[in-house]
Amino acid sequence: MTTTSERDPESLRRRMSQRVSQSVFDGSRLRVVLMVHVYDGAQQQFLEAYEQLSTHVASVPGHISDQLCQSIENPSQWLITSEWESAPPFLSWINSEQHVRMVQPLHGCVRDTRSLRFHVVRETGGPAAGVPAEARRLQTFPRIGDGVVRHALTFTVRPGSEEAVARILADYASPEPRVDDSTRLCRTSLFMHGNRVVRAVEVKGDLMAALRYVARQPEVRAVEEAINPYLEQDRDLDDPGSARVFFTRAALPALHHVAAGQTSGAEGAGAPVHRYALHYPARPEQGMRLAELLAWQDVAAAEDPGSPVLRSTIFQRDETVVRMIDVRGELEAADPVVCLGLPDPVRAAELTTLFDADPAGPVDPARLRPADLARFLDTARMRLITDRRSPDV
Repeated sequence: MTTTSERDPESLRRRMSQRVSQSVFDGSRLRVVLMVHVYDGAQQQFLEAYEQLSTHVASVPGHISDQLCQSIENPSQWLITSEWESAPPFLSWINSEQHVRMVQPLHGCVRDTRSLRFHVVRETGGPAAGVPAEARRLQTFPRIGDGVVRHALTFTVRPGSEEAVARILADYASPEPRVDDSTRLCRTSLFMHGNRVVRAVEVKGDLMAALRYVARQPEVRAVEEAINPYLEQDRDLDDPGSARVFFTRAALPALHHVAAGQTSGAEGAGAPVHRYALHYPARPEQGMRLAELLAWQDVAAAEDPGSPVLRSTIFQRDETVVRMIDVRGELEAADPVVCLGLPDPVRAAELTTLFDADPAGPVDPARLRPADLARFLDTARMRLITDRRSPDV
């Protein structure tokens, strides 16, 4: 039975470092670093575009400050840093259509960009020196990761084309996993839910280097060209601007990753581990809150040695929330309450208020009957198209 303390977000935050390697939900301040290479002669155009963007972002909820810096060694190299109250408001802004439109003027004068996001763990000096980290909204514990960076892309295809798209996406040769001396592809898992496609990737090393590498591979390029006629959002992969906008809108960031205490050796000792993805339709403007509640449920569930869910990764953009889980055994044989991430009746009731209209029928949030949850699990379950691992992973 879940206790009151286990439902307390502060209690869960204190235990985060034990199981959670990635999360945007601990309330810490966020520092964003954007490294930019500007075309020679385009510095003034870039500066003007930045001024317009910074004027607007100053009014975005959660934004604290930003700085624009130019290299003292290379005038084409610029650095933009910004500070945010926490990660969720930044992600909501960066993933918005308004942001996509506002950064368009920058594309014509920028050759390359690299965005880095950090939670603030410690700071020195200033009036807050000596104040506990929790009171200063600093990340309390360092994350202990597994060296894997997780990311996903999502897009929709024209209704009626789902089977054709599934065949194309399932039938292609995997690229060589080695990107360079420090980066390699570990796993690609591709799912569909209706006409929505979700491609989740796991990379050891530099995610951006891996994504650029994959985009250049002829076997991957052939698949992308083959599905082009079926996409609801048109794109031209030969036009850098068109491709950039498409993949910006398709980005489905990983917000939270938690692993239970089992080791890989323990996985091999029991039932085989299968990967599933669940699609949680959120009401308008409730996607981030829905993702956060699922994250806290997963933190609490990771403490249960009897849980069949070994790992969970939550991806979210706008109203699209996807929870990818590695489950010991078959999903059909597992408890739907646990697999849906709804073991706490109080939080489960709150979660149901954030769901969009349930196509499987209404769920009684007061009782959350097993039959209703089994139907919702079946409705939320995404269809696995392909799940490919690097041979040495």
